[in-house]
Amino acid sequence: MQAPDDFRRVISYNPGYQSVLKDLTHSTKQRFIAIEFDYPKAELEQSILESEAGVDAATAEKLVKVAEKVRNLRTHGLEEGVSTRLLVYAGQLIENGVEPRDAAEAAICRPITDDVEMQRSIMEIIATQF
Repeated sequence: MQAPDDFRRVISYNPGYQSVLKDLTHSTKQRFIAIEFDYPKAELEQSILESEAGVDAATAEKLVKVAEKVRNLRTHGLEEGVSTRLLVYAGQLIENGVEPRDAAEAAICRPITDDVEMQRSIMEIIATQF
């Protein structure tokens, strides 16, 4: 069997999220090129929130500031940063009448950590914006 010349295979692999049982072997990894993605720049992320969550510019800016500060906690023991997706969820909750602090707690804080001390730190960050 021979693949057509224009055949491409694309996979998404997030090694930080994989368990030992799901890790790709080195020989499998070597069959692919790797493109690393980072979080969008603040202006783009704000635009995404305005578009996807329907929030105003001021709310989008505050959510992005929360995300940037929480992402900095990754060097202090937080395993996972805040995804743009979680910011969209928080924005959608806000747009649907949920108080911003409650929305951020539900969509940002609780999904990324179970550690009570880390949650407390994240809630302090949220309180600086909302």
